[in-house]
Amino acid sequence: MDGSLVGRDAVYERAWQALGAHHPVLLEGPAGIGKTAVWRALVAAAERAGWQVLTCAPTEAEAALPFAALADLLRPLADRVPDLPAPQRVAAEAVLLTADTAEDVADERAVGAATHTLLAAAGPRVLVAVDDAPWLDPSSERALRYALRRLGDRVAVLAACRTEGTPLGLDETRLTRIPLTPLGVGALYHVVRARLGVSLSRPIGARIARESGGNPLLAIELSRAVSRLPRPPLPGEELPVGSSLRQLLRDALAALPEVSRDAVRRAALLTVPTLADLAAAGVAADAFDAAEEAGLLAVTVSTVEFAHPMYAAAVVAGIPPGVRRRLHRALADAVADPDERARQLARCTDEPDAAVAAELAAAADRQRARGAPAVAVDLYERAAALTPAEAGTDRGRRRLAAVRCRLDSGDYAAAGAAADAVATDHSGESRAEALLLRAMVAWCADDLPGAVAAGERGLAAAPADTPLAGRVHAHLALFYDAPEPARRHAEAAIALMSAVDGDRALLAGALFQLFFQEVRAGLPARTELLDRGLELEGGRPSWLAGTVPAIWWKAIGEHDRARERLDTLLRHAVAAGDEPWQHELLTHLGEAELVAGRWDAAARHIAAARELGEQLGTGMVGETWLGGTLDAYRGRLAAARQVAEDGLRRADELGDPWSRRIHLQLAGFVALSAGQAGEAVAAYRELVATIGDAGIAEPLGQRFEPDWIEACVGAGDLDAATDGLARLAERHARQPRPWTALGLARSRVLLAGATGADPSAELAELAAARVAVPAGAVPLDRARCLLVAGMAHRRARRKREARTALEAAAAEFAAIGAGAFEARARAELARIGGRTAAPTELTPTEERVARLAAQGRTNRAIADALFISPKTVEANLARVYRKLGIATRAELGAELGREAARH
Repeated sequence: MDGSLVGRDAVYERAWQALGAHHPVLLEGPAGIGKTAVWRALVAAAERAGWQVLTCAPTEAEAALPFAALADLLRPLADRVPDLPAPQRVAAEAVLLTADTAEDVADERAVGAATHTLLAAAGPRVLVAVDDAPWLDPSSERALRYALRRLGDRVAVLAACRTEGTPLGLDETRLTRIPLTPLGVGALYHVVRARLGVSLSRPIGARIARESGGNPLLAIELSRAVSRLPRPPLPGEELPVGSSLRQLLRDALAALPEVSRDAVRRAALLTVPTLADLAAAGVAADAFDAAEEAGLLAVTVSTVEFAHPMYAAAVVAGIPPGVRRRLHRALADAVADPDERARQLARCTDEPDAAVAAELAAAADRQRARGAPAVAVDLYERAAALTPAEAGTDRGRRRLAAVRCRLDSGDYAAAGAAADAVATDHSGESRAEALLLRAMVAWCADDLPGAVAAGERGLAAAPADTPLAGRVHAHLALFYDAPEPARRHAEAAIALMSAVDGDRALLAGALFQLFFQEVRAGLPARTELLDRGLELEGGRPSWLAGTVPAIWWKAIGEHDRARERLDTLLRHAVAAGDEPWQHELLTHLGEAELVAGRWDAAARHIAAARELGEQLGTGMVGETWLGGTLDAYRGRLAAARQVAEDGLRRADELGDPWSRRIHLQLAGFVALSAGQAGEAVAAYRELVATIGDAGIAEPLGQRFEPDWIEACVGAGDLDAATDGLARLAERHARQPRPWTALGLARSRVLLAGATGADPSAELAELAAARVAVPAGAVPLDRARCLLVAGMAHRRARRKREARTALEAAAAEFAAIGAGAFEARARAELARIGGRTAAPTELTPTEERVARLAAQGRTNRAIADALFISPKTVEANLARVYRKLGIATRAELGAELGREAARH
């Protein structure tokens, strides 16, 4: 509306300043209040300022077109699409309709990732501007929400919204909400004069302002109606029409010739009213002349555009149902676009019709291939409803496709209900497919018993010895917690899927599951299964059990290999926009860095997993437990205890054995760290029983036996400590690992000391074990060996050896941030009689580090020479500087010389 910025100066300035600070801006107000005019002015200002401006202005009709708005917004960045990672490139090409072939199917999550990548690289000053945000099609809205949430303040966002709420998930803490209030008489006078070229008297202007409620759009329509009168209304006379926009449009349409009224109705019923489609429907271009003169719409070179989105909606609402169906049928026969034809057919067909159902299903297939499952759902379901009863197989297939689309869209509740309905109404393969989908929904919703139950019912319904049965077996291998049934299902899946040229990624996942479950059952590790699965993946990782290789490598101390696998998987998940997979991988990375002693990196991954878990609405079990474990390592025992208690309570409520196991381990460790040996023994005893009940011989990621043994020794239960040592020895014999080697040596020293025996032989074994394990493998375990050695030497009254071991332990604990253990080491130091190290006296490790640093060696070179980590080098140097009162390496040589002279 030209001239409608009158009275909006303050609004404009406030919005422009917020955009300049990269704060999101939301223009709010009822339809017709002038949001679009302010929005357009701000967009023009950003363009003049040299910003990269990306805009879309969706309409109500376009809300049914998947990615219509996103395509408009991203089109200026189309030249960057070929440089995107493959999944994102396919997705972006599907959105922009630029793909040469339709062989690749776009994933809706990859669309969000592609949107994020394109916006992130668009330039230093980017404005994403969305007018009438409530009319965004759901697919565009999800992709933009995904991207903008991750971009933060790197882009400015301008949106206009007529309803309450916050579109696009904009950050409320940074959002600038600007409500547009009604205009006064003076401002409306200028708006009307600029728009219509008429000047109304002050009394008439005041009445129009009152009738319109200060809404510029309504004021313009009222003014147009008044200007058509032979004379202005007298003070006692009513205005020519009511204040309802629908009434105004009814009156405006009634004044049009019949041919023009019919043309306007047909244009309003089209999603995008093109002149070509309208001409094919028998509408001549000049049929719109009267409507254009009345200000209802504008005719461009190729399209018809209504003056306001509400106009089209009001026109449609005023068409009688019978007339509307007839017009939809005529338009379906005329339009060129098959998807538009399908939409028109869906609105005019009431009885089963095989041909119409096939067209709707084909349109649904296209939308699903574009990465718009939410749009495809309605088309599939409408196609199923219109499929004749005798074509029951087609109807079942279309209903199943709708369930898959609901699952892909994250609508778990609706997907579960729809899957149950299909399973009830169908038999054979359709029932099996429906129950498998129901099981997958339960798995995604953290309902593990429900996943197993639905999966087993699906297996019973599937024809025996078929690829479908193999797929169900593969999923059941994932759903089962107990290794024995999971192993049987993995073997069956491999046998069935190997016989056909089927889903290689799913077969790889079944091989990973078989390996994983055999190891958990205590069988020898057949790593050839891992190798075969990795080969089958062919660079496209399996989402089903794809983390198993990393879990294995992490368990045996090959941290770099595990990290590389998880990083690779994470890159694939990010490229595909798969947030649930990203969440799982961030949790695994957090655990990998935790056991590798890289606790800062672990904390970052755990925090990222927690943030994503909150956004996805997951139970956040794994990342919360990891956060509690990290708290316990760092000495924050109260917080860690709370995590353990909450986790155990929730595990009992959900009947989740895995969650119970990990939180029992955390509870035992917290109690042990707090000096409550009896409580720790009870937690570990229950943990061992729970593992046994599940039939798990090798709980891979759970490394609790050395702590259990230490707790038993502390509580005086040496028989239980001996049993724990035997259990740990079995695990070490089955698969030697750095932590089992160190745990065995440490536990034997503790047990020897508790029985009163001379621990010299055990201490020598402990020292040898520490030397054999690389410094970066399990740094916490290595430092705990020093702590146990220091305690044993102190009890044997070997003070010098005790002090050396305990000082080194305290230094290593400090280097990795293990506050609770550092405090224990220093408490043991304080119990040693005789002279203790003065605050300025260097420990042996500190002195060695200082002398190498004084020679000009880098931290990495020092770390390699002393078999410690670079982080430990940094921590030792910091203490050296503090003790010697210096600040740089340049001062080290001179100060060390003076120290030597003093002694």
